[in-house]
Amino acid sequence: MTAIASEKLSKNASLVKDWAKGYESQLNEYSYWIDEVEGTIPPELQGTLFRNGAGSLEVNGQKIGHPFDGDGMICAITFEQGRAHFQNRYVRTEGYLKEQAAGKILYRGFGTQKAGGWLANIFNTNFKNAANTSVIYWGDKLWAMWEGGHPHQLTPETLETIGPDTLDGLLTADQPFSAHPRIIDGRFINFGVKGIASQSLTIFELDEQGNPLKQSSHPLSGFAFLHDMLVTENYCIFVQHPFQVKGLPFLLGFKTIEQCFDFNPEQPTKIILISRHGNHDLEILETDSFFGFHHGNAWEKEGKLYFESVCSDFFPQKQQDELDFEQIDFESFPTGELWEFEVNLSSKKVVHRKVVERGCEFPSVHPQWVGKEHRYVYMSVCDSSDKNGPLQAILKLDKESGEQQIWSVAPRAFPGEPIFVPRPDSTQEDDGWLLSLVFDAATYRSYLAILDAQDLNTVIAKLHLQHHIPHGFHGSWTPNVFRDSSKN
Repeated sequence: MTAIASEKLSKNASLVKDWAKGYESQLNEYSYWIDEVEGTIPPELQGTLFRNGAGSLEVNGQKIGHPFDGDGMICAITFEQGRAHFQNRYVRTEGYLKEQAAGKILYRGFGTQKAGGWLANIFNTNFKNAANTSVIYWGDKLWAMWEGGHPHQLTPETLETIGPDTLDGLLTADQPFSAHPRIIDGRFINFGVKGIASQSLTIFELDEQGNPLKQSSHPLSGFAFLHDMLVTENYCIFVQHPFQVKGLPFLLGFKTIEQCFDFNPEQPTKIILISRHGNHDLEILETDSFFGFHHGNAWEKEGKLYFESVCSDFFPQKQQDELDFEQIDFESFPTGELWEFEVNLSSKKVVHRKVVERGCEFPSVHPQWVGKEHRYVYMSVCDSSDKNGPLQAILKLDKESGEQQIWSVAPRAFPGEPIFVPRPDSTQEDDGWLLSLVFDAATYRSYLAILDAQDLNTVIAKLHLQHHIPHGFHGSWTPNVFRDSSKN
């Protein structure tokens, strides 16, 4: 091995080790004012940033098998009169309370097995609602959401768990309410997929008070691993990948659900279009095989539908039972790049083009542009454009000019999902702030970055926490100021 190759291997190993630290559990719950601030918090930035993710990747020292199975921990950063307050709290789900009391893993999951081999797992299909994927305040309720079950309602001031919410009986016992809602023109649109061998997709529309407006259900053919959705004025859009689930090894306790996924690149990916009006008609179009977990935005123009998605050629499947982040080889992982799709509603033809040829995740737009043609997209990206790796930068894409602005925190830090907060009373699409929770391996602490959404070179402030927060999933912003006034 040459000296250059050896040095490169060492740098890659150090990078993965730093990234893996961000998956170490944070078992403590805090509540304090953030006093260590670089820069100045904009005084007009008033409201609460909520963020969800797996706060613990273990149960009493027993490692779980996938971050999807970690217990949900909500972080709230409240902005009030130029100051910021932090608090975090675990969602007290039934599974969380039982496992904490037992001191061991009691549930299988997407990538987790119970200890004891196949005999301990055979015919055990009782998953834990981890309440760990997203968090949103809507209709005077704060929900911690997980795509396989009911949302958990929380008290927004204290983050205390109220319990699973059926939405006043709208959700039956077996009806999931997913973790990727879309808000368009004051309407909250979400979905749920129930069943395994025979699946059905249900779409819900709620008004600003959380009251149901519409609901439609549709049978699905084949196995649908639907994690995200898109909406426009007239359509709900879903992407169904060519998956099959070989369920027998899972039922017999030999493998996890993740290990039973079979992605077939020889089969087409399906674009499911469901009308939001009238009879809620469903139409399925086929296109070349791809895997796309998270979508950006969708819009209609001149008889065509357009949407963006982070796409790769195949699904990254983990085969080992025990999770070891330091052993992950990013070079063997598919690179997720941002593609834009054009769906011709007359000819039924689907074409796509790559708009960001760099590893990326968590694409988002200004909330008022959801479902509409937009100019700017924000996302987390790899620091390098020519190799895959962990997310270490935030990118702003100007679709009109093709310009890309990049704010990087490499070599030892890792930003989370960028959340766009509009400046009050602004009408410009990129006039606002980007908020991203960054894990810094060099200090083993996290900080919240406030970026100028018009110019990512302008870091307005960094709010340094007293500890680290593990890599998370999704968050949201509300202009409501929520804080437990009984503390601090």
